[in-house]
Amino acid sequence: MDRESPISSGERAWPRDFARLWLAQGASVAAQQVAELALPLLAVLVLHASAMELGLLGVARWLPFLLLALPLGVLVDRHRRRPLIVASDWARAAITLAIVAASVAGVLSFPALAALAAAIGCFTVLFEVSYQSVLPSVVPTSALAGANTRLAATASAVQVGGPGLGGLLVQAVAAPFALLVTAGGYIVSAISVACIRAPEAPSGRSGGFLAELRSGLRFVARDRYLVANLGFSALYNPFIQWILVLFTLYAVQELGLDAAQLGLILAIGAVGALAGSMLAGRMVRRFGAGRPIMWCAAVNCLALFAVPVADASWGAPWLIAGLGAVFAMNGASATLSSVILVTIRQLRTPDRLLGRVNASMRWVSFGTIALGAAAGGFAGELLGTRAALAIGAMLSVGSLVWVALSPLPRIGNPGELAIAERREPDRAAAEPVE
Repeated sequence: MDRESPISSGERAWPRDFARLWLAQGASVAAQQVAELALPLLAVLVLHASAMELGLLGVARWLPFLLLALPLGVLVDRHRRRPLIVASDWARAAITLAIVAASVAGVLSFPALAALAAAIGCFTVLFEVSYQSVLPSVVPTSALAGANTRLAATASAVQVGGPGLGGLLVQAVAAPFALLVTAGGYIVSAISVACIRAPEAPSGRSGGFLAELRSGLRFVARDRYLVANLGFSALYNPFIQWILVLFTLYAVQELGLDAAQLGLILAIGAVGALAGSMLAGRMVRRFGAGRPIMWCAAVNCLALFAVPVADASWGAPWLIAGLGAVFAMNGASATLSSVILVTIRQLRTPDRLLGRVNASMRWVSFGTIALGAAAGGFAGELLGTRAALAIGAMLSVGSLVWVALSPLPRIGNPGELAIAERREPDRAAAEPVE
C-alpha cells in the first residue's frame, strides 16, 4: 500500500479524521447552497439582472474550472492536499465578505459581482480537486464506498435546508446579508480540515509540468470506464446548469414566486437528493452498479421536461408541490449516480494520479457548465425563458444516449473494477500496482 494510506496497516484513528472531513464537507456544502440561491437573487433583486446577465454570472462562476482545473491538478499532486483545502476555504470566505461589504456600501455593480464570483470560482476549483483527492488518505480502501455514501448523504441533507434557509434569509434580511452564512460555512470547513491528523505526503514530481498534466489526461483517455463517466457528466451538466440559470428568473418574473417559495422548491428537491444518497449502497448491492446508473440517466433528463410546463395560473401551493417533486426526482437520480461514479473513479485511479485525474474530469465535466450557463442565458434572452427551458431539457437527452451506449450499464459489483493498489491488502500483495 502507498504511503498515503497508513490506515490500512493498523492505524485506528481514521474515524476521527473522517469525522472532521465530514464536518468540513457539510459546512462547505451549506455555504455553497446558500450562495447558490443568494447570488443570483442578489443579481436579480438588487442589480436587476437580465437573463443574459444571469448567464454571464454562471459563466463567471464556472469558467475557472475550464481554465484552471488541469494546472491545479498537477499542483495538488505535487503538494499536500489538506493545506490547499484550508487555503481555498479562507480565500472564499474573504471574497464572500467582500461581496457583502460592497453591496452594503452601495458600490456593488454587476461587473464587480461577476468578477468576485469568478474569484470564488477559482478557489472552488482548488477545493474540489483537492477535496476529492484527499479522501483515500483518510479512510481505508474498504471504506471508500461507505465514506462516499456518507458524504453524499450529508451533502443532500444539507441541501434540504440550504436553499430554504437561503430563501428565508434573502426574504428576511436581504441577499447580501444571507451571504454571511456562506462565509461562516467556509470558515468552519477550513478549521475542521486543519484539525485532521492523518499523515499525508505529496507524491512529488514525476516530470515536467506539462508532462505531468498530460499523464493525467492520458490516464483518463485510456480507461473506458473513466471515459464513460466523463461523457455522462460532460453531456448532462451544461444543460442542468442551462435550466438552473433560467429557473431563478422564470420563477420570480413569470411564476410570481418570492425568494422563500423558491428556496422551498429547491429544498424539496434536496429531499430527493438525500433519498438518492441513502439508497445508493442498497441499490448497488441488489442490482449492481450499471442498472441504477442507467435508470438515473433516464430520470435525470425526463424530469426536466416538466419545468417549462409550470404556469403561474396553478397558484403558489401547486407550483411549490409540482416543481418540488420535479427537482426531487432529479436530485435523487443525480445524487445516486454521483455516489456510484465517484466511487468507480477512486477505485480505478492510483493515489499518485488522483489529483490530476480528478482535475481532468472536473476540467471537462465542470468546464462545460460554463458553456451551458452562457448558452442558457443567450437562449433565454433570445427566445424567452419558457422556450429556452424546453430546449435545455431536450438537449439533456444526449447524456441518456451516451450512457446507454457506454460500458456503464453492464457494471456489476464496482469493487471488481478496482486496480491492484485499491484492493484489500491480501489481494494487492499478490498483484503488481498499476
